[in-house]
Amino acid sequence: MTVSPPETRASLILRLQDAADVVAWDEFAEIYAPVVYRSARRQGLQAADADNVVQEVLAAVAQSVTQWLQRDDRGPFRKWLFRIARNTAIDFLTRRKHRAWAEGGDAVARQLDEVEAAADMSSQFDLEYCREVFLRASEVVRRQVSETTWQAFYRTSVLQESVETVGDHLGLRAGAVYIARCRVMKRLQQTVVELTGDVK
Repeated sequence: MTVSPPETRASLILRLQDAADVVAWDEFAEIYAPVVYRSARRQGLQAADADNVVQEVLAAVAQSVTQWLQRDDRGPFRKWLFRIARNTAIDFLTRRKHRAWAEGGDAVARQLDEVEAAADMSSQFDLEYCREVFLRASEVVRRQVSETTWQAFYRTSVLQESVETVGDHLGLRAGAVYIARCRVMKRLQQTVVELTGDVK
């Protein structure tokens, strides 16, 4: 069974139609700028080019989100955003490819061919989105629990250390480590729902 990543809140997408809604755009950029950046870097762009891709993607969303919302056949938001990000990165690589050919090089051409051949770029984009949502939820939850509780969760769930090892290090019994981990996981799940909503 494949678990699908959480969807972007519909209320946030609707608010993006208002270019003056700084809070909505800040939240959107906080979630998606790192996702687009890492995706662009994974496609072979240099850091400065990846930063430019992020800016172009945000501008493209601002320009066309209203039209996207009006379409009956629009599909999921993140797939639409992925297409914008992928096409923008390919445009950057294509421009570099033409410059490289003009200079007699073909390394960038090979990079572009690799990007175009990547079949699972959309799933990588989804993975980056999930990673960013997890990071944001983690920041929220970590502030809500004690450091010992957080370490019990983090070390057993993320670092995959044994419950016994973590318990010994933190001075907790195994049962207390399990309880701490369970509490943090429940809060993380709730926070992810709050951050993303459950609207498709």
